[in-house]
Amino acid sequence: MKIELAENYGFCFGVKRAIKIAEENTNAATYGPLIHNSKEIARLDNDFKVSLIEDFKAFQPGDKAIVRTHGIVKEELEDLEQSGVEVVDATCPFVTKPQEIAQEMSEEGYDVVIFGDEAHPEIKGVKSYATYGARVVTSVEELENVKLHERIALIAQTTRKVEEYMQIANYLIPRHKEVRVFNTICNATFENQDAVRKLSKKADIIIVIGGKNSSNTKQLFSIAKENCPNSHHIEDENELESEWFRDKKHCGVTAGASTPDWIIQNVINSIEKSIN
Repeated sequence: MKIELAENYGFCFGVKRAIKIAEENTNAATYGPLIHNSKEIARLDNDFKVSLIEDFKAFQPGDKAIVRTHGIVKEELEDLEQSGVEVVDATCPFVTKPQEIAQEMSEEGYDVVIFGDEAHPEIKGVKSYATYGARVVTSVEELENVKLHERIALIAQTTRKVEEYMQIANYLIPRHKEVRVFNTICNATFENQDAVRKLSKKADIIIVIGGKNSSNTKQLFSIAKENCPNSHHIEDENELESEWFRDKKHCGVTAGASTPDWIIQNVINSIEKSIN
């Protein structure tokens, strides 16, 4: 069986940057998971003494708090800074940008609409920067009975599918006097999604590696499944099942933006063992 890696996969710029920041700040703690990969978070704790704190109120004056790649709520960031905590900001620049847009557009009188998952930490953070509030939606249907002003600013979660984002934009544009659409989907997301789409059209099994709570990994899995029904989303090699590969000739492998190379290599090694 042939094993083929997608043309683009794995750690993105923002995740690489955040990991480097964490490794340079030993004996610190991240506020919330630094990235959506529990194995890598455990490695940072074991090797660099970078622990995880889920409640920002648990930080004490003098502590060092690393802000996760997805960013945090504006008010919580301000509280940390005002309470004497040393804040090290590892927010991905591609996430900082929609935060800035949300604040600027809201203060200029636009109704801010965010396409994304309201429960996701990135979107909680972005929404908090809209001074006069924002509406978060995942589909056109959620906009049908919503009253919005004539001026709209549209922002996307950095890891969403561009095709779905365009559906939202195409719905809003003919219905409002002014719609400003900001392309806040990051380049790595575009590249990884295009690569898995291409690979899934020629493989007869796809393995998608990444955290089960990782938005961008779930999007990769969704795309893979559209073209290759025999697609599987796993976090590491322990979730592989040998029967998946029976009578298969071409296995495609991709990974989310928070998946480190060492986990990807472990999966590939395990696949090779299962077929030999």
